[in-house]
Amino acid sequence: MKRVTIGVFGGSGFYRFLKKYKELPLETSYGPPSAPLKISTVEGKRVAFIPRHGEHHEFPPQVLPYRANIASFKEVGVERIIAPCAVGSLKPELKPGDLVICDQFVNFTTGRRDTFYDGPVTTHISTADPYCPELRKLARDAAKKLKLPFHYGGTVVVIQGPRFSTRSESRFFRDQGWDVINMTQYPEVALARELEMCYANISLVTDYDSGLEDDPKVEPVSHEEVIKIFNENIENLRALITEMIRTIPSKRSCSCGTALEHARMEA
Repeated sequence: MKRVTIGVFGGSGFYRFLKKYKELPLETSYGPPSAPLKISTVEGKRVAFIPRHGEHHEFPPQVLPYRANIASFKEVGVERIIAPCAVGSLKPELKPGDLVICDQFVNFTTGRRDTFYDGPVTTHISTADPYCPELRKLARDAAKKLKLPFHYGGTVVVIQGPRFSTRSESRFFRDQGWDVINMTQYPEVALARELEMCYANISLVTDYDSGLEDDPKVEPVSHEEVIKIFNENIENLRALITEMIRTIPSKRSCSCGTALEHARMEA
């Protein structure tokens, strides 16, 4: 099989991306991924797709097989990952339907298997800048070309789930100056860095997390509303990802591919 270099994750409401594909079941050292990989050619490039929650949304965020998903991409040769997801807004100016190209995350999850390196060689990767700068710029340029509403840069706070935030928790997150909230970005992005893969997050705002304090008519998030807004914007998201794939160069110019240099504690 021709080497696959680009991986795409599907989030809540985004269970299909490729129209024609070959299905590739895989079993990694960390178990099977959320679903068999779907392999196809997009804009002349080989692409693998995994719906991160499974084909029927059977994996809630706290039990997703994050390591198996990333490892399966690595196994077929993926170097770059495009990872759309649904997020709640923590700021009035980030409206449902807007895209946020995040550059930082804050982790509030607990108990997730979040590393490939449990020894015997201790490995400390840097996540000072966790998202690939090259892919982020391509996402920005694609959004501009397609005239989509987007925000370049933002911090996503990642909570454990599966419940949504209390009003007090949401107020705390807003007071920190963070932008959007999600349940799956961690450890996905960190695991990709551990395997020296580029990773870009495209956050689709689907709701205001616990409503807007100065507008009581804006209701707190519900899963039904998340899926509704995601479905209304699915074609924009497909177009953005396709345009990104079209413009991805054959060689990487970022440092993601050398993340393990000087990261290991070896005697």
